[in-house]
Amino acid sequence: MVKEELLIEEKEERQLVSVKVPLCVGSREGPVLCRGSGEGLLEEEGGGKWNVEEEKKRRKCKNVIEEIAEKLKSEVVEEVVKIEAAKDIRKLVRKSSSSGKTRSRFAAAGVIPPLVHMLHPSSSLLAREAALLALLNLASRNERNKIRIVASGAIPPLVELLKFQHDNLKELATAAILTLSAAATNKPTIAASGVGPLLVQILSSGTVQGRVDSVTALHNLSTSKEDPKLVLDARSVFPLMNLLKDCKKYSKFAEKTTALLEILSNSEEGRDAITNAEGGILTLVETVEDGSLVSTEHAVGALLSLCQSSRDKYRELILKEGAIPGLLRLTAEGTPQAQERARALLDLLRDSPAENRFSSSTLERIVYDFAAQVDGTDKAAETAKRLLQDMVHRSMELSMSHLQLRASSCTPSNVQSV
Repeated sequence: MVKEELLIEEKEERQLVSVKVPLCVGSREGPVLCRGSGEGLLEEEGGGKWNVEEEKKRRKCKNVIEEIAEKLKSEVVEEVVKIEAAKDIRKLVRKSSSSGKTRSRFAAAGVIPPLVHMLHPSSSLLAREAALLALLNLASRNERNKIRIVASGAIPPLVELLKFQHDNLKELATAAILTLSAAATNKPTIAASGVGPLLVQILSSGTVQGRVDSVTALHNLSTSKEDPKLVLDARSVFPLMNLLKDCKKYSKFAEKTTALLEILSNSEEGRDAITNAEGGILTLVETVEDGSLVSTEHAVGALLSLCQSSRDKYRELILKEGAIPGLLRLTAEGTPQAQERARALLDLLRDSPAENRFSSSTLERIVYDFAAQVDGTDKAAETAKRLLQDMVHRSMELSMSHLQLRASSCTPSNVQSV
């Protein structure tokens, strides 16, 4: 998988950087203290020193980069040579002990425009795949290269690749859209390209990796502060709900998924889709109970949007899924915005019309109203007391469960190298 390769590269880079030590300490104008025996070091005119072997490597790398750039920019070189040149870019970036500088040097050598040109339909599948992988490695953790790639016209051919009936190329194109959409400058251009519906299609029918990358790309585009902004299709609700059901509610992925669902809940089509999705409201309620601070905020926001749009339509549906304990807990433990939303939703769920609602929003008053509905006013006080005790007990259980989950999620996982 591309993502795994990039993660591995990131790990290797951190390891290499962490063992680097400066060869010399001090000023060029004053005394210079060098670690080690001093072998392989030459003195500059100003009193500074450098490592001969390092200089040789730097010059060799520069020459290799220029050679690769010339192959890609040449109009007489055969496609197979350009494919190998694109593969060499990927190899050099991944193996470099200073991959950030290597990415910048390749971009400065002018490799991005010819690589983007290789993405067009006039190129073979092998050429497009090699170019995609090279561009992904150049864009990774390099904001300027992301912007350069989009400015070179990469988005139209990437959109065409998303329509392509070739799983590997479609998955790579999705990963490229995800990576490029991380740069704020690129978001309006990508949003205006018509990529939204294609990413939604991948949510439903793409590979597992493609669906995960599609969610992140849609989330990136949905956070744009400039026009044109991405308009989410209500058809994305069903696959988003299925993904949310299957993931850990406190994960970063759940945070992105619930953020998209909250946006969708602001339209009538989106609300209808959430209601019609199998277990849709229940999944949001479960996220309120088990999610992270961010995902609970988005989940309660979606539920509140439903109830505010039509209290009569959604109140019973939300109550039926047992939302009250989680909402009560959220009023005390959520983010400030989540607490405010939870209180507003609890107020809407109370069994009293708007004009007769009590001004108090205390937990006791809310629970008393529900107890009166269930057992009547004569037994309401006793039932409310029992419900509050149950809620406290449930809250303690959930808190312990959250602590155990977070403790287990903090255990570092080993990344396999290739």
